[in-house]
Amino acid sequence: MNAASSSGPKPNADVSIDSDLVRALLSAQHPELAGLELRFADDGWDNAVYTLGPDLAVRLPRRASAHSLLLNELRWLPFLAPRLPVQVPVPARGGKPAEGYPYHWAIMPWFDGVSAASTGPDTRDGYAAELAAFFRALQVPAPADAPKNPVRGVPLKDRDAVVRQRLAASGLPEREALLALWSRGLDAPTHLGPRLWVHGDPHPHNVIIYSPNADGRGNPAHGLRAVIDFGDLTAGDPASDLAVCWLHFTAAGREEFRAALAGHALYSPGTWVRARAWAMNYAVLMAGLPQGDPLHDVGVHGIEQLLGES
Repeated sequence: MNAASSSGPKPNADVSIDSDLVRALLSAQHPELAGLELRFADDGWDNAVYTLGPDLAVRLPRRASAHSLLLNELRWLPFLAPRLPVQVPVPARGGKPAEGYPYHWAIMPWFDGVSAASTGPDTRDGYAAELAAFFRALQVPAPADAPKNPVRGVPLKDRDAVVRQRLAASGLPEREALLALWSRGLDAPTHLGPRLWVHGDPHPHNVIIYSPNADGRGNPAHGLRAVIDFGDLTAGDPASDLAVCWLHFTAAGREEFRAALAGHALYSPGTWVRARAWAMNYAVLMAGLPQGDPLHDVGVHGIEQLLGES
């Protein structure tokens, strides 16, 4: 898992994590790995991440609400990974609370590459078909005990009040046009059929692509390396995932992405109308992050794409 850092504000941690703690946890629970080189990689919204040797990472929740998200990944990624055409951070080892640290933690693969959010949308167009194949494989009926998530995969009406408040407070000059997109989504048919698996947060910063020149031929290799951060994994309306095609791609990439999913029998009428409404929600949220945050530009791009289609 490549830890792509974010410069935006994040919630305060409720536990102190440093390299000494991580080394102590490894020594006590996975002593055969404790001698590998340990380096701090990222302190994100939910987790602290340390690289361990050349191809592993230690991921530790930094607050209580993130603990349950990590448990979802520990439970479900080994089940989902074999059916997916892209690498995902299947936990290699689990860790238990100890050494004064109150949460479960995990050792996961480290994927060399770069965050797709660090590249431009023209570059991201290059993996449109691959990302569509990922969704086509993921978005199948989920079991009854799939994780519940109150803000992903739910009916749009469940998010209506929050989204309207956020949009009103955004100060964006395009508020009325963006609100119209949201209203169209609310008016579209609701998701029909079974609840489908939903990644929950597949924006460009949770997509790792190969670093330039990784193909060894002197040409940039921009294919998908991995899709990471399944903490928001849930089941429900796939439109909340499909929305990110307005965040990742230009019109050309989006056309390729949608064409690759055109025959998906589990998508119901109104799926893409609802997806555009979800995209508006995400884009406004991300555009409101500080400049310099890798998702700020993603949000600005998403708004431009949505309004350009309008």
